[in-house]
Amino acid sequence: MEIVYRTAVTEDELSQIIRLQGKNLRHTRSAEEESDQGFVTVQHDLGLLQEMNDAEKHVVAMDGHTVAGYALAMVRAFKARIPILAPMFDLLENITVEGERVGDSDFIVMGQVCVAQEYRGKGIFQGLYRHYFELYKPKYGWVITEVAARNTRSLRAHLNVGFKEIYRYDEPGMEEWVVVRY
Repeated sequence: MEIVYRTAVTEDELSQIIRLQGKNLRHTRSAEEESDQGFVTVQHDLGLLQEMNDAEKHVVAMDGHTVAGYALAMVRAFKARIPILAPMFDLLENITVEGERVGDSDFIVMGQVCVAQEYRGKGIFQGLYRHYFELYKPKYGWVITEVAARNTRSLRAHLNVGFKEIYRYDEPGMEEWVVVRY
C-alpha cells in the first residue's frame, strides 16, 4: 500500500467520497461504534461536492485508484448551501479568540474528514492534514472545523495534529460541538 496525498480531480473520486460518507454517517451505527470509530454528520450530493471542489480543492488519500480518506475544503460562500452548517458559520463570525473576532480573519473550514475503516490506524488522518495545511495555511490564517464532543476518536485525532479548542456549544436536541482551529 502506497498512499498518495493530493487534491481530488475526477468525478469518480468525488463519488467515492460520497460513498465513504454514506458508510460513516451519524446514526447509521450503534452509539458505541460511533464513539469508537467516529462518524460524519453531513451527506453531500455530487453537484455540491463538485462546486466545493471547484472553489477550493478537497484533499484525498489515494491507494491506487481508491479514495482511502478525504478532507473537504469549504469556503464561507457555502454557508447558505448547506443549511445544517449555517449555525456554525454564524457562530464563527462572532467568536473572539485571543482578542481577534474569527469573522474578521481569513479562514477556511475543513468541511469533513474521514478515513475508510480498513485504512484506519495507518497515519492517513495525519497525512491528509499535513497536505491540507501545506495547501491552505499559506492562503488562510486559520483552518477551522467543529467536531461532535461524543466523537472522541475524531476529537482526539484533531488535537493530536495540532488543532486547539476555541469554543464549545450545544446544538439543542442534537450534539455538543467543539470548535477547533489550526
